[in-house]
Amino acid sequence: MISVTDKAKERIIALRTEEGKPDNNNIRVLVKGGGCSGLMYDLNFDDEIKPADQIFEDKGIKILVDKKSLLYLLGTTLDFSDGLNGKGFQFINPNATRTCGCGESFAV
Repeated sequence: MISVTDKAKERIIALRTEEGKPDNNNIRVLVKGGGCSGLMYDLNFDDEIKPADQIFEDKGIKILVDKKSLLYLLGTTLDFSDGLNGKGFQFINPNATRTCGCGESFAV
C-alpha cells in the first residue's frame, strides 16, 4: 500500500486545479534508475491505467504504480513539505536504506 498525508492530498488537489486536470486524474509513481543514490522517484498526473498497474487509493487520491516500481514502494507514504526549506513532495520509504540530501533518490 502507498499512503498519502493530508498535506500531500491538499497539494495534489491544488496542482490539479492549477494545471486544469480533471478531478479523476490519477497520480503515477515510478521508480527509475538514476540520481546520486541509484534510484529516483518520478511523480506525475496520469489518466491512463495500464493493465499491469497496481492501483491504491488513500484519502480519495488514486495512485498508479507499475509492478517493477511496486517492489521498491510498498509501505511508502507520500508527504508534502512547504516550510522554509520547502522541499515539495517527499517519499517516506521504509524500504530505502540510504537517501540523498535532496530526498529525490534512494538506494535499497
